[in-house]
Amino acid sequence: MSRADEIFRDMCLDILENGTDTRGEKVRPHWEDGTSAYTIKKFGVVNRYDLGKEFPALSFRKVAFKTCVNELLWIWQKKSNNINDLKAHIWDEWADENGSIGKAYGYQLQVKHKYSEGEFDQVDRVIYDLKNNPFSRRIIANMFVHADLHEMALYPCAYSMTFNVTQNRKTGALVLNAILNQRSSDVLTANNWNVVQYSVLVHMLASICGMEAGELVHVIADAHIYDRHVPIIKELIERPMYPAPVFHINRDIKDFYEFTVDDFELTDYKYGEQVKNIPVAI
Repeated sequence: MSRADEIFRDMCLDILENGTDTRGEKVRPHWEDGTSAYTIKKFGVVNRYDLGKEFPALSFRKVAFKTCVNELLWIWQKKSNNINDLKAHIWDEWADENGSIGKAYGYQLQVKHKYSEGEFDQVDRVIYDLKNNPFSRRIIANMFVHADLHEMALYPCAYSMTFNVTQNRKTGALVLNAILNQRSSDVLTANNWNVVQYSVLVHMLASICGMEAGELVHVIADAHIYDRHVPIIKELIERPMYPAPVFHINRDIKDFYEFTVDDFELTDYKYGEQVKNIPVAI
């Protein structure tokens, strides 16, 4: 069975059994009908995924893999904040009449900063250090910029990545690991979506830097299940679990900016029936 399924199931059970219910409290999210969207939440959830052993896509239901990768490339490769550059409608609710989501996500990654070695944006700085200073403990990308929060349509949920290189003790090969920090995670709609995206990112960076993909550690400050998602979650985690799919990346690509959605694929992916008409809190 997929280790990702086990992690997801155990996290959901922990939230449902030991979490805090926000019902009756002042909350920002609401449903389309205007009623408050309450949650059962758990603070400080930490999940570890060994990307060297399996790719952590859920088998309880199918993950929209190509759409996940498309949004990841929109943020980290195109460094865009405009939904007109995105081949999906994920961000339509937060975009203005011109398609902008403000100074959020990709916008922050394209801002250039001065370093002793020259000017880099955050993505290029990460790549530079992984290639030239792989054992640095300062390889971080951060999108939660307080000076610009008032100009963001939505504060970034998955907001920072800390990269750390170790060595394969048997072969001596460099291994790329990362910590994904997330302030808030809607467990049903977005948890595995983010895990899949940032697993792909680790694989991308490892591949172009001549490294192996190691661990992705997902740190969530507020992992929550919305009130209207509880019965869906309970049904979902009772489903059969299948083996993890096989992840493929085009290793002929040596430039981070040359990857396209077609350079990634999941095979031998067995999964349960898709969950339809999930209510989304806004």
